[in-house]
Amino acid sequence: MAKLTKTDVFKAYDSKPETPMDKTTRVVRKMVDEDAEKRQAKITRLRNARLEREANTPPETTAKNRRS
Repeated sequence: MAKLTKTDVFKAYDSKPETPMDKTTRVVRKMVDEDAEKRQAKITRLRNARLEREANTPPETTAKNRRS
């Protein structure tokens, strides 16, 4: 009878190589995630600038309101 070793019973499989479709998917997801982060940062920056501008702007009064 042959002597069994660990490698005879359970074979260790290397991870399969990345297919071109997997590579494309990975790259596109990375690009989309980066764009989303940039977009969110821009939205936050613009929102904060708008809120600051609105806080520093005195309320508008028109000539019609002062005559009444």
